[in-house]
Formats: sequence, structure tokens, C-alpha cells
Amino acid sequence: MSTMSYALTDSATMLRRNLTRMVRYPSMTVMLVAMPIIFLLLFVYVFGGTLGAGIGGPSGGRAGYVNYVTPAIILMTIAAAVQGTTISVAMDMTEGIVDRFRTMAIARVSILTGHVLGSLIQTMLSITVIIGVALLIGFRPSAGPVEWLALTGVLLMMAFAFIWLSVALGLASRTVESSSNVGLPLVLLPFLGSGFVPTDSMPTALRWFAEYQPFTPLIETIRGLLMGTAIGNSAAIAVGWCVVIALGGYLWSRKLFNRESTR
Repeated sequence: MSTMSYALTDSATMLRRNLTRMVRYPSMTVMLVAMPIIFLLLFVYVFGGTLGAGIGGPSGGRAGYVNYVTPAIILMTIAAAVQGTTISVAMDMTEGIVDRFRTMAIARVSILTGHVLGSLIQTMLSITVIIGVALLIGFRPSAGPVEWLALTGVLLMMAFAFIWLSVALGLASRTVESSSNVGLPLVLLPFLGSGFVPTDSMPTALRWFAEYQPFTPLIETIRGLLMGTAIGNSAAIAVGWCVVIALGGYLWSRKLFNRESTR
């Protein structure tokens, strides 16, 4: 077998390991799905009437607000998955299993690849659950088959980028306890963008930050594909941010993993 074949086979084995752990210990998956669902229900049923009326137009009211806020909750689901991946990577790095893997005849790249692919599957399943809950409480997207297909590709791209970042955060964490907190800012950033209220309703300084931080073009791209709103240059900016985040996360992860290997 070639080196590439060994790497693919070992990556498949590591993916199976991560999926098995996900099935045997579902509490992490439940927690990562529960938080976005709670936020969705909270903003729709507690704040939706007021916030929806503030948005105005034909999309106003609680019924309209669920259409407005669901794209932000979908992105928040991806951000929440970062925490789960960070914790899983930190657990492997601190509990000695990776040291054991390094003594075995397996491709080193497969260790991190298994985490990335396993987390990608977990994230997409979580997003499916969130969209299902949103549909149950009144979410009514106008997307056709082409838009849904494009949305799937966009969400895979976003999840892939943030998962590589989460792998790097897990490798950088010294303890499992500290790893559970490093991804928290990513969960909070959608609140400081266009996810829950339009940016033009914010004070000037906050509006500037909201318009130029990465989550706003990501949310606007998801919203445009689902609801048929204008996307403008948000899609191009979103792709750019995903490339930067994915490349930065991968290079950082490789550097940290190689550094650990030389110790």
C-alpha cells in the first residue's frame, strides 16, 4: 500500500473511533444540540414578539422573527460544536492516548483527521436537528432545491473551518477544564452581529464591529440562501473568512501537534 492509502485507512479507523465514542457517550452531543435549541425557543417565544415588531415590514412579529433568527442559531450550532471538538482533542492530548498512538504504526495525520471528520458529521447532524425544531415552531424558508444544495455546501465549509480552529484550541489547552472555555467567544459573537437584530439598529461603534466581524457575512449568506434576501458581497466575504480560519486553524494545529511530538 502507498503512503496515501495508509493515511486514508488510518483516518477511517480514527473516524470510526470518534463516531463510536459519540454513540457511546451521547451526553456531549445532547449538550451541544440543547444549547442552540434553548436559545431558539428563548428568542422566538420570549423576545420574538418585541424584536419581531422592531424589525417591522412583512417579516415582523413573532412569526417573522423565527425566520430572521434561525440562520443565527444555525451558525451558533456550528460554534457550539467547536467547544465539543476542543474538549475531545484536549482529552486525547492530556490522557495519554495520543502518546500511545505515536508508538503504533499509524499515520500521524490520521489522529487529527479523525477528530475533524467525526466533528463534521456530528455538527451536520446537529444542524439538521436545529432546522427540524425551527420548522416545528414556524420557520418557513423560501429556499428551493438549488438553494438547499448551496446551503449544505456553505455549512460544510463553515463547519470545516471552525472545526480546524477548534482542534488547534484543544491542542493549545493545558487541561480539559480550560478547553471547555476557550471556544466560548465564538458562541457569543453571533450576538454582536446581524444574527438577532439588524446592525443598523446598533450604536455606531458597535455597528462598525458587527459589520466587519466574520459572523455577520456568514449569517447573511445563510439567511440569503434560506429566505431569498439579498446576499450582496457577503458570500464572497464569508468564503474568504472560511478559507482564512480553516488555513489558520490547520497550520496552527500542525505546529502544535508536531511540537508535542518532539517532546
